[in-house]
Amino acid sequence: MFGTLTARTDLLDEERTARYKACYCGLCRSLRDRHGQLAGLTLNYDMTFLVLLLSSLYEPEERAGDEVCIAHPFKSRPWFSNDITAYAADLNVALGYLKCADDWNDDGSLLSAAEGAALARAYRRVCDRYPRQCRAMAEGIGTLSELERQKRESPDEAAAAFGALMGKLFVLRDDRWQDTLRAMGTELGRFIYIMDACLDLDSDALRNRYNPFRRRYGLDNALYFREILQMLLGQCLRSYDRLPLVQDKDLLDNILCAGVWTRFDQKYSDARGSQDGTGPV
Repeated sequence: MFGTLTARTDLLDEERTARYKACYCGLCRSLRDRHGQLAGLTLNYDMTFLVLLLSSLYEPEERAGDEVCIAHPFKSRPWFSNDITAYAADLNVALGYLKCADDWNDDGSLLSAAEGAALARAYRRVCDRYPRQCRAMAEGIGTLSELERQKRESPDEAAAAFGALMGKLFVLRDDRWQDTLRAMGTELGRFIYIMDACLDLDSDALRNRYNPFRRRYGLDNALYFREILQMLLGQCLRSYDRLPLVQDKDLLDNILCAGVWTRFDQKYSDARGSQDGTGPV
């Protein structure tokens, strides 16, 4: 369910692409430093987006450098990080642990059980630091699991559960921006859940897995799905536009207005013939 919030680097110049990659590397570095090498396997671009968003809003002091790592042992990579990077790294680990636990409960996956056991100590540390966020994650994933168990074909219910989870993760501080961030995160979470369901419909139907759009399997869904996603993303962008963002706003705009449509445009052809990859919103 993660991996939607990626940049369209082909629309960025070399300098801005390097900045984006340095944020990703900084998050990876923070994950491994704080929680061990295995924690790096939970890395995803959605948390990179959260680092860019909250850093642009709060502008914390940054640390930067160049170094090799286990993933790139032969060439040093630039990175930057800050206190928000550490926050995102902790959330990343907690989400990774809960996903492993959910996969074990749903599918009896021994690999997920082993990965979850390896992340358990780190997860407990994160729960101590951020009890509100961890409680929201556990409740949201639990609700989604129950909807899947009941095979509830209600996209709104499932999307609302994931949206509520995301909305609470976007709120870092109790301040004047918390309501706007919560609203943005909630709508973005709804968008991500629906996007994932749209992209996985065929494979879920073939493997007899839960998908709230199961009844639409085999239909021409491109325009139907795009219109739903445009509406959800538009609601997210209304909150996003209320935030006073300057630093890295071009990267955030790229992700929200272009990058989020990459996988959709690869899978579906727009019935109106729009193939520019930007996903009109």
